[in-house]
Amino acid sequence: MYTNITESDFIGWFQSHRPNNFSYKGLKALNFYLESLEEDTGEEINFDPIALCCEYTEYSDIEEFNENYNYDCKTLVDIEEHTTVIQIENSSSFIIQDF
Repeated sequence: MYTNITESDFIGWFQSHRPNNFSYKGLKALNFYLESLEEDTGEEINFDPIALCCEYTEYSDIEEFNENYNYDCKTLVDIEEHTTVIQIENSSSFIIQDF
């Protein structure tokens, strides 16, 4: 049994229950990424917000990512060698799939 959620439902849930996990723009980018993934694979994704909070992290910039992972990446392309990167429009922020 599935309930289809809209982008507004997706963003609203996180803002109400886990407001510190992702920015508004980050939630829009993550929702778009997940919807695109569903279209590409032909498989529906179960909305499990706690799992999403554990699987994805938003970073304000590459320096913050490097500090967290103890890496010396210079660009998002360098990070993409390790994991999925979801760029956040008009921002230096991005989301990665944790590894």
